[in-house]
Amino acid sequence: MTLREKLNAAVKDAMRAREPRKVSTLRLILASVKDRDIVRRTEADERDDDVIISEIMTRMIKQRQDSITAYEEGGRLELAEKEREEIAVIEGFLPRQLGDGEILAACKAVVEELEATSLKDIGRCMAVLKERYAGKMDFSKASKQIKALLSQ
Repeated sequence: MTLREKLNAAVKDAMRAREPRKVSTLRLILASVKDRDIVRRTEADERDDDVIISEIMTRMIKQRQDSITAYEEGGRLELAEKEREEIAVIEGFLPRQLGDGEILAACKAVVEELEATSLKDIGRCMAVLKERYAGKMDFSKASKQIKALLSQ
């Protein structure tokens, strides 16, 4: 069962269970996926559909984390809690994310494999990481790790 099919089935289940917050979050995910489908029609994007959907959901989580920070600074704790609930729904569909230690190990392996020595090689290293770990890694953390490894 593809990720898109799982999302559609989850919307139906949430509607039957009368979980409005979950229904609205899942519908937001599906709307973002449909927007991406429209953009993909004009691009030559050969990547797997599940990888693209995972990237969309990862981006949605980061947006919500930024919103939580802003809401907490503004004293809007009820809105921050709503965002946390949405993150929990989205994370339920993502594969397990690599931890910091695993990200560091993957970065070291790629740097050694590509024999990268300078900061100019960051792009090549990141391309390999994105190919191998799409949807399983926070690439902003990986980028920082690669920079740290190459600047030594």
